[in-house]
Amino acid sequence: MTFAADRPIRWGILGTGRIASAFTADLALVPDAEVAAVGSRSPATAAAFAARFGISRAHGTYEDLVADPDVDVVYVSTPHALHHDHALLAIRAGKAVLVEKPFTLDVAQAGEVVAAARTAGTFLMEAMWTRFLPHVVRIRELVAAGRLGDVRSLTADIGEWFPPDAAHRLFAPELGGGALLDLGVYPLSFASMLFGAPRRVTAVSDPAFTGVDAQTTVVTQYDGGRQAALFATLEARSGCRAGINGTRARIETDGSFFTPGPFRVVDLDGSVEVHDVAHSGRGLCHQAAEVGRCLRAGETESPVLPLVETLSVLATMDEVRRQIGLRYPAEVRGAGGPGNTDGTRPTAKG
Repeated sequence: MTFAADRPIRWGILGTGRIASAFTADLALVPDAEVAAVGSRSPATAAAFAARFGISRAHGTYEDLVADPDVDVVYVSTPHALHHDHALLAIRAGKAVLVEKPFTLDVAQAGEVVAAARTAGTFLMEAMWTRFLPHVVRIRELVAAGRLGDVRSLTADIGEWFPPDAAHRLFAPELGGGALLDLGVYPLSFASMLFGAPRRVTAVSDPAFTGVDAQTTVVTQYDGGRQAALFATLEARSGCRAGINGTRARIETDGSFFTPGPFRVVDLDGSVEVHDVAHSGRGLCHQAAEVGRCLRAGETESPVLPLVETLSVLATMDEVRRQIGLRYPAEVRGAGGPGNTDGTRPTAKG
C-alpha cells in the first residue's frame, strides 16, 4: 500500500484499557496520524472510548475493527495472552500492526505472527516504546560514537507495587501475568539494544500467590565478557534506574530509564555531563511516528526494532521462564518447550 504524503495514517485501536487510552492521547501529537476507529468486545465500551477521544467509529467486535476499510494500521493493546490471536486477526485482514509489549507469550507464538506478516507483506512491530524515546536515541548515539569507550556492563531495574488481587491481569496466569513479561521485558530489551543476544542466561525468581513470578533477577552474558544484571518486581516500587558502564565513562539515568527523562554521562575523572532531551507527551507518540515513517517508506518492519530482535528477546524470556519454572496455560509451545537445558540462549528463528 502506498501512503500519499498529504493524507494521514489512519489508526484503529484494538482494546480499550489504560495503555490504549495513553497511546490514543499521544497519537494526537503525531501530525500525520489520526485515530479512525476503536474496537472492543463490548459495543458500549467501544462507544464510551470513542466519545472520550472524539473517534468517529466504534466497533463492538475486534473483527469489525480490522475489517474497517478506513483503518490502515491496528494497535493491539489487549492482555498479553491475547496478542497472538489479535495480531493474526489484523494481519489476515491486511492491516499493518503495532503489538503492545510483550509481543506474545513466547517465541513460538511470535514466530507464527512474524511468519504471517511476512507472507502477507504487511508491516509489523512490537510497541517497545522505550526504544524510540529521544533520550534513548541519544544514548545509542553516544554509545555508537565511543563516548563511553568499550561498554562492559549494564544494570537496570524496574519495580512497581501492586496490591495482591487474583483478578488483576498481572497476577493472572491465564493472562500471562507476572513481573517478567510485563516489566522485565523493558530491561531485557534495553540490554538487547546495547549488546544483542546473550550467549548465556541465568535467572532466579520467587512466585506470587497465584504462581506467576513476583520478583525475577536475570544475569545475561555476552561475547567478549560483557554482562548485564536485570531485575523486575511486582512487590515494590524501585528506582527504575539504568547504568551503562564503559571503559571511558558511564551513563546513569535519572528516574525511570524506560520513560522520558534526563541522564548523565560521568567520566573517569568524575566530571558530569547532563543530557535532558526534549520529548512530547508521555512518549508513546514516538513509536507511532516510526510506524508512520515506515509505512510511507514502504518498509514492513522498523530498522530500529527489527522483528528478529523481538524474537530474540522472547527467546531469552522463554529461557528465563524455563529456569524459573513458569508456564502459562494459553501459550503455544514448540517441541521440547522453551529454552535449552544448559542455560545457553535458545535460537530465535527469524
